[in-house]
Amino acid sequence: MNTIKGPAIFLAQFAGSVPPFNNLDSVAKWAAGLGYKGVQIPSWDARLFDLKQAAGSKAYCAQILAMLAGHGLALTELSTHLQGQLVAVHPAYDLAFDGFAPETMRGQPRTRQSWAVEQLLMAAKASANLGLKAHATFSGALAWPYVYPWPQRPGGLIEMAFDELAARWLPILNAFDQAGVDLCFEIHPGEDLHDGVTFEMLLDRVKHHPRCNMLYDPSHFVLQQLDYLQFIDL
Repeated sequence: MNTIKGPAIFLAQFAGSVPPFNNLDSVAKWAAGLGYKGVQIPSWDARLFDLKQAAGSKAYCAQILAMLAGHGLALTELSTHLQGQLVAVHPAYDLAFDGFAPETMRGQPRTRQSWAVEQLLMAAKASANLGLKAHATFSGALAWPYVYPWPQRPGGLIEMAFDELAARWLPILNAFDQAGVDLCFEIHPGEDLHDGVTFEMLLDRVKHHPRCNMLYDPSHFVLQQLDYLQFIDL
């Protein structure tokens, strides 16, 4: 891509129970009125989007795209930030992240993880049905509790965590490859993929999978004391 398009907006931060934020049509009209040209849709929010239906129905996807086009908007990506987080949760964070899952799965880490993987697999199909080429997500975190080197970490602990992270994500990456969609991990504090080094640790373990990509969001870099411009050059 030689030209940056936009501006676009991530609807998850605005979705709510009060109009115009409680359904996709009205929030799309609101976004267009502010001058936005694209929207990223949170796939977990049933007020805005039905992920299961999108994975199985091209007609539903066509309706979504037509409605957005009627407001002069394009769909940039689907997002599975919450579901991606639940693909890999350290037990220390079970309680904190339980709220990301349906109530029936809370307190059941394995069931919650299986649900999250299923959501990602549906997102791959839905993205393809929508004609999208990229998808936004989080990596989750198995090693994050050990980001501060005190107490000293046992040798190999971080490597073990990344081996497991890669094992969980590789089948999902393969599903996105079959769908012809790039899976883009947002570099973010609290994720195992929180800088260039950690992204490359996963990339190496999935053997440079062609669908394993980075979502560049510079908004977090200042707080992480990372140079967001130098990051691009590197």
